Parts: sequence; C-alpha cells; structure tokens
Amino acid sequence: MEVNKAVFTQDVPQDRIDAIRKILDLKKPAKIMIIGDIDTGKTTLTVYLANELISNGLRVAIVDADIGQKGILPPATISLAFVDSKFSSLDELTPYVHYFVGSITPNQFFGEMVVGTSRLTEIGRKLADVVLIDTTGMIYGSGVELKRLKIENVKPDLILALEKEGELGPIIRGYEDITVKLEVSEKARLFSRNERRAIRKEKWRRYFENSQLRSFSLSEVNITGTSIFQGKPIGNTEKSLLERLFKWVILHGRKIGDKYFVVKADVTEGPRVVDKNVVRYFDFSKLGNLLVGLLDREGLCLGIGILKGINFSEGRVDILTPVKDENVHEIRFGRIRVREDGEELGLLDRDAL
Repeated sequence: MEVNKAVFTQDVPQDRIDAIRKILDLKKPAKIMIIGDIDTGKTTLTVYLANELISNGLRVAIVDADIGQKGILPPATISLAFVDSKFSSLDELTPYVHYFVGSITPNQFFGEMVVGTSRLTEIGRKLADVVLIDTTGMIYGSGVELKRLKIENVKPDLILALEKEGELGPIIRGYEDITVKLEVSEKARLFSRNERRAIRKEKWRRYFENSQLRSFSLSEVNITGTSIFQGKPIGNTEKSLLERLFKWVILHGRKIGDKYFVVKADVTEGPRVVDKNVVRYFDFSKLGNLLVGLLDREGLCLGIGILKGINFSEGRVDILTPVKDENVHEIRFGRIRVREDGEELGLLDRDAL
C-alpha cells in the first residue's frame, strides 16, 4: 500500500499557475487556506504551491491539519513543517511542532481543530513568508461550521477552493473577495474507506517503529483530556456500595460535583441499569492502547504515545512512544485506540473519558 496519496507533479493546469501569481502579489507574510471535499487534490496542490514558492525565493511553512490522512506524521495531530528544498511528498518533511487532537476525525473535536490550526499558523507566520494550510475534507453538515470557524479564527489572506459543483458555497459565502476557485483535476483519485485505513495503518507503524516504553509519575505530569483525575477521590464506603450495587471491581473512582466517575472491571457478565446522570463509568480494559499526546509547557505536542499501563495505586503511567524529550509537562488522553503495528482498535466517544 502506497503510504502517500499526493506527490508532486509537473502537469499543472493554468489556474494553479494563476494562484501562484496571486500568492506572490500578496503582502508577506501571507496565510493561504486550501479547502475542498475528500480526494479533490488538496495535498497535491499544497505540494505544488510549496515547491513553486520556494523556487521564487520564499520561505514556506505548511500546516497539515488533515488529521485522518496526514502527510506529515503522525495522524491525530495537526503539524507544522518548514520547506527548505524541493520535495515530492509531505512525508519527506521534518515536523517542527504538532498540536494534539487525539482523533482521526474532527467530529467532537472542533475546539482542538480550530485552536491547533490557528496556533501553528501563527508560529509559521512568524518564521516564514507564506503559510500553506491543508485542511480535512469535512465540508458538509457541521463541517461547514468547522471550516467557517477556522477561516474566522485564522483570517487567511487567500482561500483556494477546490470545487466541483458549488459544494463549497456555504463555506466561502461572505469570503468571496479572498477566495479563488480551482478546478478539481480529472486525475484526482477516490480512495475507499479501507484504503484510507490501510494508509493510516502504515503511517502509525512507521511512527511507532522506534518507540520505547517510558514511565511517568502522575505527581510530575498533568493528565488532561479526561475526567479520570477531576474532582475528589471517592471514599471506601462509596466504593464498596457501588461495587456491590453494580457487581464491579472499581480500580479508580472520583466524585465530580454531584456525580461519580469510576474506572471499573466487571465481576459478572450481564446487563446493568446505571443512571448516567449519577454514575459515569469506563472499562479499565479500554484504557489499553489509548492514544495520548505528550505536551510541553506551552500546550504544544512533542509527539504521541500509546498508553500501555496505568497503575492508580502507585500513581504511574507507562507509555510507548518515540519521544525522547524530557520536557514532557502534560499527557493528554485522545479518543482512538491503536496498536504499535498500526492496527486501529476503534474510536471512543468524547464523553466516554
């Protein structure tokens, strides 16, 4: 399976050449956002633009915000890279920094998508002449609002819209003065869901191939992105009552406001009637292979890891990661479970943790 969907091409339509001219005419630094449906050639366009712009003597930054089909590894993050020489694919670029989203789909993660894209764009703008922002193909339904929130927050100088039949109208309405519409190439290939998953599997595998198991003390890092450590620890009386009532073994429990949140294992099989307005619960087994982000003090992502163990009594988490940086200040829980061989084990709901 080919790892990358987009490579540099010399077969260039006239509207792409015109787009380069528009970018060259913009006041620098300039921010360029590329939008379009899935498989319309957004990443191919990004690669072409970057190569042409550096040929014109400009320093180029790329923000890869397509979290599910990332060119700049790893998936489930937004990444910033700088282009110093000609290249044919985003995976050739060395990431400068990431922003952790924790999922391969923007659904339920609009805040992270907007904040991450905006933060990395601003970093790129300070260090480059042109920032190219490659986005996801989520353009329908709530995707319209996500794209408009990004535009409102990032304030691009130019929007390049890869459009077939007016499908981007609801997104670019009101932004026509900064939008250039480009035709979708007839050579743009559609990828099936299974093909996308296979491409991601290889990218996960490549990212984690040189990983090591690292142990972190919960007293030395912040754990975020989860309710597990919010509120106050439950007492032994409450713990015993909940265990008897629901036939659970509770490995960890907190009281958050007037609700309980517990990490549990079942003692017996069978259905249970649990009022989730009173008790929220999470199966301990599903913590295994959970994707986590390793963050610095600025909230930027140094890299990602896979949760391999959590010992609540000893206050320790074990994470498989290629990140060697010692300045890990925060560990943020994601919502996808994945093995180091790249096999995805499923997405979790935002509220599950």
